[in-house]
Amino acid sequence: MYQMFLRPFTREGKLKAAEKKLPMLAELGIDIVYLCPICLQDDDMDRSGWSPRHHVSKSEDPRNPYRIKDYFTVDPEYGTDQDLHDFVATAHGLGLRVLLDIVFFHCGPTAVFLKEHPAFVQREPNGEIKNGQWRFPMLNFECNELREYLWDNLEYWLREFKVDGYRCDVASCVPLDFWEEARRRMERVNPEVIVLSEGERRTEPEFAFDMNYTFAWNNRTVVPVFARKLPAAKLREVWEQQHREFPEGARLIRYTDNHDIANDAFENRPERAWGFDGMNAALTLLFTIDGIPFVYNGQEIADGDRHSIYKGVGSSIEWARADSDTGRARFALVRKLCELRHTEPALFDGALTWLDNAAPEAVLSFVRESGEDRILVVINARGEAVNTSLQLPDGETYEPLLSSGAALAGGTAALSPFGYVVAKRQQR
Repeated sequence: MYQMFLRPFTREGKLKAAEKKLPMLAELGIDIVYLCPICLQDDDMDRSGWSPRHHVSKSEDPRNPYRIKDYFTVDPEYGTDQDLHDFVATAHGLGLRVLLDIVFFHCGPTAVFLKEHPAFVQREPNGEIKNGQWRFPMLNFECNELREYLWDNLEYWLREFKVDGYRCDVASCVPLDFWEEARRRMERVNPEVIVLSEGERRTEPEFAFDMNYTFAWNNRTVVPVFARKLPAAKLREVWEQQHREFPEGARLIRYTDNHDIANDAFENRPERAWGFDGMNAALTLLFTIDGIPFVYNGQEIADGDRHSIYKGVGSSIEWARADSDTGRARFALVRKLCELRHTEPALFDGALTWLDNAAPEAVLSFVRESGEDRILVVINARGEAVNTSLQLPDGETYEPLLSSGAALAGGTAALSPFGYVVAKRQQR
């Protein structure tokens, strides 16, 4: 999956400009492109209705793609209805699916329905609009008319623009029964609809959602592990806990960066904080562990510039970087990782078993298995060289499929700083 945030994706910030990059994503091996919200943003200048993050950003523009004014209108900042039609058609022609990002927990303070439908938002006892933690009006899911309005909105984009599904912002803050009925209705329009929850509610994968975020693993573990704030073994601990808690078959997305992380990191995004080799090791983890690997907006060419949710204060991707040594090397790595996910059944949906190693502070080691196929993954999450032993069955030999700064010999691994190896067991 690839997250495309139009505002920094190109200098133009338009669907038309982004459409020209879709062949590159297809060449990379991406299957799904998810667009950050493209609906009309609220332009209210009352700063009391701007989020705390908006104020910190120093942006003077009121428009925030997660503060929606009209759920049925493409924002002119990004283009026209026809531009969205063309974007989706081009993506489909390349074998890519397209998800839209929808924001149903809250709306903008001047949302187009507020005067005619005051019950669409929650109210304080005195009748004032009730705002949530981001200072935006919270939608009122006790109102059946609101539910119908939003279900119709989901059907609209599927039917009229042929999008393939949605990424649902703050989904766990919206009642689960709303999403379950939404699923039923969406499947009547497109039986193969794809729905991603930005949430960790354990019952969501049972029916309503195909995929879930996992902040506990991504934001609170992967990021601090590669930033040297937690031992590598913490990743295994959190994975094992989630494996027990989520229903069997749950698909969790795996990322190192996204629009929120990039926004809040300012000039110190993970690409810069961990360095080129550190990000390469982390991306190798995302593509070899179970779940859905997630590439953010320019990671495939090692972009590390500031991306802001808010207008006028961030940078756009410098696509000339694609022709640099690091850009070409990163693109080749991500393309190879996508290829392995598509061609090796063990990496696509194989069972995962963690392996003990002698350097758990630094090294992650596990195997993925499907039928007779068995793939070993060893990754050094630290910027120092490590030699470690692994608990492998006697007599097993492995041939590397992908390796950087790593040497396997029997049950030992010699790893350079951020070295990694993905190796396939040789049949006896």
